[in-house]
Amino acid sequence: SHNILLKGPPGAGKTLLARTLPSILPTLTLNEALEVTKIYSISGLLDKRALIVTRPFRSPHHTTSHIGLIGGGTTPHPGEISLAHRGVLFLDEFPEFPRHVLEALRQPVEDGIVTISRSAGRINFPAKFMLVAAMNPCPCGWYTDPKRECHCSPQKIQKYLSKVSGPLLDRIDIHLEVPSLKSDDMLSQPASENSASIKKRTTQSREIQLARFDKTRIFSNAQMNHRQIKQFCQLGKEATSLLKMAIDELGLSARAHDRILKVARTIADLDRCEGIEAEHISEAVQYRSLDRSLYS
Repeated sequence: SHNILLKGPPGAGKTLLARTLPSILPTLTLNEALEVTKIYSISGLLDKRALIVTRPFRSPHHTTSHIGLIGGGTTPHPGEISLAHRGVLFLDEFPEFPRHVLEALRQPVEDGIVTISRSAGRINFPAKFMLVAAMNPCPCGWYTDPKRECHCSPQKIQKYLSKVSGPLLDRIDIHLEVPSLKSDDMLSQPASENSASIKKRTTQSREIQLARFDKTRIFSNAQMNHRQIKQFCQLGKEATSLLKMAIDELGLSARAHDRILKVARTIADLDRCEGIEAEHISEAVQYRSLDRSLYS
């Protein structure tokens, strides 16, 4: 359930990674399937299906309007963020979305619900989605590519990156650099792990989290509030020292600090470790690459 931003040159495989993500996510529970089915039913998108049993994957174009993405209208209807409920919302060309549309994502990403207010009243739509965004490293796309020359000035690159505001970036747990593939990688066929085995690990991790949050209203580490982070993300001396150094050097916000702890908790769960070790913190900090770009 951690929100992810993929940054890399054109053709690196960002869209392919996003589209294959649902195949490794835990299977929808019956209650989740009913929630998703209700949303699609009132949106007129249910077709002949009696029950939606696969996690939604929504990929709106960057020209999508505010109402199309968030929801609303004269007669309020769910937007793409609600159609992605319990699934994945993929926003390709992330900085190309209008600034006011991206800023409108902040509250739903944080709260898992979107409120549409009209003169006749207010209506709430569920929006517990996993945000997966993709962007180039610069306007031309080749800034990080070793074989292509980038013609963008530092000012243009900074302006491009700043289209995604700091507060919105703070709400994205994982920033991943996706490098372009080398010819050897494309031509060779290395042994790789299939989706079924990865899904088994993510399902086991989700079961650990469901047991952890059994008495609460949340189901994953990504949904923890500050009080729960303090309870379930206690660190030893080495891990605390490493996190403090990262915060001081990167100038991270309090929200980014919490995101690192949430991701570290999930990494520890995948390793089946009861406590969060220094290596888990180190890996989680590495997933804040845009923080390093913006503050370095």
